[in-house]
Amino acid sequence: MKEDLLKTLGEIGFSEKESKVYLALLALEQATANELAKKADINRTSAYDVLDELIARGVVSKYKKKGRTFFTVTDPRKLITYLEHEKGDYEKTIEKQKQAIADALPELISLQQPLSTRPKVQFYEGEKGMREAYEDTLTAKGGILAYANVQTMHEGLPNFFPEYYKRRTEAKVFIKAMMPKNALSLERGIRDREEIRQSKFIPEGQEFSPEVNIYNNKVLIASWKEKMAVIVESKEFADLMRLTYQLLWDRL
Repeated sequence: MKEDLLKTLGEIGFSEKESKVYLALLALEQATANELAKKADINRTSAYDVLDELIARGVVSKYKKKGRTFFTVTDPRKLITYLEHEKGDYEKTIEKQKQAIADALPELISLQQPLSTRPKVQFYEGEKGMREAYEDTLTAKGGILAYANVQTMHEGLPNFFPEYYKRRTEAKVFIKAMMPKNALSLERGIRDREEIRQSKFIPEGQEFSPEVNIYNNKVLIASWKEKMAVIVESKEFADLMRLTYQLLWDRL
């Protein structure tokens, strides 16, 4: 049971020593640093540093009695309050970072060479990278042309797409999608009107796994099974892909 509690406290950011001292103090209710060090099986010097951290977290307090310093633990329910504060501090930090980047964007963009005709290629790996790559499609002007297998998409990023569909719809980014006839793709096609999409299905029995999105002057190629994505930014390449897409679309 104690190991489970140590693991839980570790998951909310407590170090191993902080977790041990916190649990020891819960058992003792109040104690000196020396008593806690013995109970938690850590050295006395470390105990003071750990207690200072727990006091800073707001889950431990101290008081003096007859010249001795005692420590006491707050109600364990305060851990929820602690996490709320952590969440608020994290969100504030992210907002500051976003503002710092927004302020720096003009200078960052000025370092690029907008007149260069060389294509740009960006590689993304893992689920986090693929989410980042897919977010770029929300910048589409004039819509998206997609080869999409909803089944492999949802298997690749199971918690991402329902929210993405909502945000794409809110951003009024229209999409044309050619999809294989599997259960999830057919189910998505039923929602075409509400999700501002037009779907066509390739002949039954013909499946594909990767996804291709053509938008702006970019082509996104995503392999859901291999957890990698590539965005190629090239007007020439995107124009060719649009032409190929339209030829196939017209034949379905």
